[in-house]
Formats: sequence, C-alpha cells, structure tokens
Amino acid sequence: MRFSLGKTLEQGIRLLLLSVLVGGSGATLASEEDDPWESFNRSIFTFNDTIDTYALRPLAQGYQTVTPDPVEEGISNMFNNVGEVKNLSNSLLQGRFHEAGVSTARFMFNSIFGLLGFFDVATTMELQQSPSDFGITLGVWGVDSGPYLMLPLLGPSTVRDGIAKFPDARVEPYAYIDDVPLRNSLRALDIVQTRASLLPVEKMIVGDRYVFIRNAFLQSREFKILGGRVEDDF
Repeated sequence: MRFSLGKTLEQGIRLLLLSVLVGGSGATLASEEDDPWESFNRSIFTFNDTIDTYALRPLAQGYQTVTPDPVEEGISNMFNNVGEVKNLSNSLLQGRFHEAGVSTARFMFNSIFGLLGFFDVATTMELQQSPSDFGITLGVWGVDSGPYLMLPLLGPSTVRDGIAKFPDARVEPYAYIDDVPLRNSLRALDIVQTRASLLPVEKMIVGDRYVFIRNAFLQSREFKILGGRVEDDF
C-alpha cells in the first residue's frame, strides 16, 4: 500500500486531467453532502501538504535530477506492470471481462517481452491500461461512497474507498516480500517515482488546492465506476 502525499497528487492531479478531458471542468464544486467533514479534512490536507513540501517533493526532484529519463520511465513501467494484478482481479469482480483480458495480456507481454515490465510493449500493441481497485469494485456493486475523507499520508479518499484499501493491499507484491529491507526499499522507490512523475503537472492546480483535488478525485472516481461514462448532473 502506498502511503504518501504522492498518493494524494496521483489521485488528485492525474485524475484531474482525466476529469477535465471527459467531464469538461475539474473545478465543479462538490456539494456539502459530499464533504460534511471539510474542517477535519482540510487539517489533514495541510498536514499532508507540509510533509510533501519539506520531504517528498525535494526527494522527488532530486531523484528526477539524477535519474536518466529512460530509466525513470522504465521503473514507472515496472510498477505499473505489477499493478496489472490488481487491475485484473478487480475487473473480474466488476464483470468487466474485456478489461480483465486486456490486463492479463498486458501483464504477460510486458513481463515476458518487456523485461519484467521495464518496457511497456503492451501499449505499443494498443493494449491500453485500465486502472482499477476494490473501491471502484464496491462502487460498481452499488455500495455508496459515503463522505469524502482525506486520509493522513494516504491522501484523498471516501469512507468506501478507505475501507477498500485493505483488500487492495493483499494483491500488492509488498505483502509477500519477506525481506524487510528489500520491501521497504521498493515501497520507497514506488513512492518517490510516483511523486516525481507528477512534478510537471502540479502547475495545473489552480485556486484552492484542497477544493481542486477533492473535486478532481470525486469526479474521476465516478467516471471510473460508470465505466467511462459521464453523468451530466454529477
């Protein structure tokens, strides 16, 4: 399980880009019913943002400076390839068998021909990744999201998605690595790589950072649960 503000930015900025492209506006205000715990959430957001400002962002900037672009891309590809296991299992649970088949093919081709995923050969074969998780699965099953919830270190979530992080953690490789130094090193690299990949798009956050990331997250989760459709009244 990733545990940093990098996750906040990953699910905020990256999903913001998606929501802007498919939803027209990433700045549409969520209703008060979506965020009844705003005061508490803002305090956690400030805590996360402080850690990011003084620790994670400088680490990511240093990592990006010393790591050649092809190597950085390859490391990102490898972590994405491992994530196909979670994508596959949740697509099956959602009854999205085409996406499950594509995730299986992506994992096989990238693992065998892409040197354990260092090279993303599947995308060049027009096999596009369909990120998924158990929070989306619960949403597809009709489980209500509950209020928006900013988690310490983990970032933006909802009550439903927060609970879903526990089963998701069981399909991540870290749970099965007994070598503690190796496990912690891989976790740290995953976090820093994720944060570094988001440095170029931070400038897209405008206005109130908390509101911007919150609405991007909520809109994008709805988009994924609906399987790529957009509700006009969201």
